[in-house]
Amino acid sequence: MGYHWIPFAVAAYFLGSVPFGKLIAKKVARIDITRTGSGNIGATNVAREIGLKWGLLTLTLDVLKGFLPVIFLAHYTPQSTHGQEVALSFVGLSALLGHQFSLFETFRGGKGVATALGIYLAISPVSCLLALLVFVSVVYKWNFVSLGSITSACAMPLILALFKTPQTFVITSLVVGTLICIKHKDNILRILRGQETGWRDRHT
Repeated sequence: MGYHWIPFAVAAYFLGSVPFGKLIAKKVARIDITRTGSGNIGATNVAREIGLKWGLLTLTLDVLKGFLPVIFLAHYTPQSTHGQEVALSFVGLSALLGHQFSLFETFRGGKGVATALGIYLAISPVSCLLALLVFVSVVYKWNFVSLGSITSACAMPLILALFKTPQTFVITSLVVGTLICIKHKDNILRILRGQETGWRDRHT
């Protein structure tokens, strides 16, 4: 495997570091989203605090953080080899780490779910559909976006394996799922204590 992917990884980290949710909230509502609601820069908090359409815009931009670097590298190196799979994994992880540990936010950031979705959309779109079904089912049943996010992230390695995705990507998805669970540690504790606020509870 060559080192042509390194510039892509660096660019992916910088793109991932852009706090779109914070920028949108500041522009639209003149608020610091990191000091409002849950304090998270992601789409869920933006939607709760300034409106659904702005949350969807944040979601789209955060998804593109993961999708664009991976899909560009895939087109730049179209051959399907183990080396390419490793390169794509590193570039995807760089985007995720940029979002979760932003250079522009003193290495703080979002939970990474939307950015991970972008990575998976570039790697295996059909797996994303099944993961989305898991997410929607969990949120509908238990009313917690955080629980849906954690469950779908943890299910992704199994889903990728089910669709016979290369083992490199399955292993990468284990790393991604672990990082997402770590970022949700406070949510996990609140769920266990019965203190987590449900999505519908914020809109009634």
